Amino acid sequence: MLPVLGFCDVRFEALRHILAANLATGEDLGASVAVTWHGVPVVDLWGGWMDAAHTQPWSEHTITNVWSTTKTMTSLAALVLVDRGELDVHAPVAKYWPEFAANGKAEVKVRHLLSHTSGVSAWAQPVALDDLYDWEKSTAMLAAQAPWWTPGSASGYHAFNQGHLVGEVIRRITGSQLGQFFADEVAGPLGADFHIGLAPEHDHRVANIVAPPPLPFDLAALGPDSVAFKTFTGPAPDPEMALTTAWRRADIGAANGHGNARSVARLQTLVANGGESYGVRLLSPKTIAMIFEEQSNGPDLAIGLPLRFGIGYGLPDPQTVPYLPPGRVAYWGGWGGSFVLADVDRGLTLAYMMNKMAAGIIGGPRSDALVRAAYAAVG
Repeated sequence: MLPVLGFCDVRFEALRHILAANLATGEDLGASVAVTWHGVPVVDLWGGWMDAAHTQPWSEHTITNVWSTTKTMTSLAALVLVDRGELDVHAPVAKYWPEFAANGKAEVKVRHLLSHTSGVSAWAQPVALDDLYDWEKSTAMLAAQAPWWTPGSASGYHAFNQGHLVGEVIRRITGSQLGQFFADEVAGPLGADFHIGLAPEHDHRVANIVAPPPLPFDLAALGPDSVAFKTFTGPAPDPEMALTTAWRRADIGAANGHGNARSVARLQTLVANGGESYGVRLLSPKTIAMIFEEQSNGPDLAIGLPLRFGIGYGLPDPQTVPYLPPGRVAYWGGWGGSFVLADVDRGLTLAYMMNKMAAGIIGGPRSDALVRAAYAAVG
């Protein structure tokens, strides 16, 4: 068995043991874990294999598709514009993207996009995966369609399209595509190895995902008019798409980010550490506080689970994420198990990124154990 590499403050040694055990049992194939505490890196661990054939060890510089953990990066990009006074989350989306007002969406606010409450949780049929790769076409489709529920009244997880919705607002303000703006204004200043739209020179570092069991609900039983059915068929998720060049190169700020735990923690330390990470300040405490303005709290119309959303992040809910404490904790995860949290009250950031996907959409037993161990360490 390959050893777990990297460093770990003695206080957090339990996280090393958890990662090592998961790799030994095969629960994890390859994975990385990182923690910062009051802005200081205290855990940076990795181990296992990049591939199911066990031919390439997971290295310090291995990256992987982190699915919806990408959404937290799209949120950071938007919050940078908020902090600069260029974006008002309480303004209508149509202020920046006039075409979006069509079909009853004139009053949809930017905060609705960031909190999954816009009523536009996917593309209306007909839609194909290739449409997502065509930015002009895919955003025009979203602008033209009607909301599927009253905007602001409930959340309906924007599984694949949140990056297009928020990204088009960013493009209208800055003239830059989401992935480029994120690289130039967020990841670049922080020196973070995270990519929305992966350049070919990084392909050799990618640990391909291993597909999970089927999604844990029967879409057909929900009926074609349900928000869940329309969300998860518009288009239908297929883990194999992450193995394609077209997927890697696209600008899909909801799902195709590539990184590892170190880069995710480095970026989300901005939230936990009051807007500063590794000596670089990109956000003010006022903007950080905005994240925790509750936008919805109840059963999500797409996922079916009870969820609380702030602006850009999930917020603690004792039913769905019982391992998170109350307070100013922002979190989200990716399909198959990746997970990140940023705890402002305790100055704690934790990221777990892996290539072997498990059942479920938001974290899972592996991230749960790591989170519990991290909180035990800080007391």
